[in-house]
Amino acid sequence: MTLILLAISLTIAACVIAYNLAIYALPVMAAITAAQYAWGEGAGVLMSGFAAIGTALLSIVLVIVVLGFAKNPVLRFIALALFAVPAVIAGYALVYGITKNVIDSGIALNLLGGIGGLAIGVAAIINLNALGELVLSR
Repeated sequence: MTLILLAISLTIAACVIAYNLAIYALPVMAAITAAQYAWGEGAGVLMSGFAAIGTALLSIVLVIVVLGFAKNPVLRFIALALFAVPAVIAGYALVYGITKNVIDSGIALNLLGGIGGLAIGVAAIINLNALGELVLSR
């Protein structure tokens, strides 16, 4: 019984951690791409790390600036969607990976993964919109 409760608790903890990390999928993807490009061009580990950090921060700042200065709701939604699409993909992969050993039906598995990806994408939009309003309202 103790092992079952421990397994359930660790699964819930892994889901919470992965959910919080999946929201920031775009900066992570941009950082990994910049680090790989810098490393491929001959930069060292330290410079590749600086390139990754700079690119991740630049992607967040770019979206926040667009949210702060754009008055057109379509442009604001495009900026939020650009940030949320990688979060949706990461959320789908997260839910699919966790539930693939429990559910046998492929249709149910894809539907559950889609719902999880949609929920994480909406959470990414809400968090980024709130962050943009908080930063630029001062």
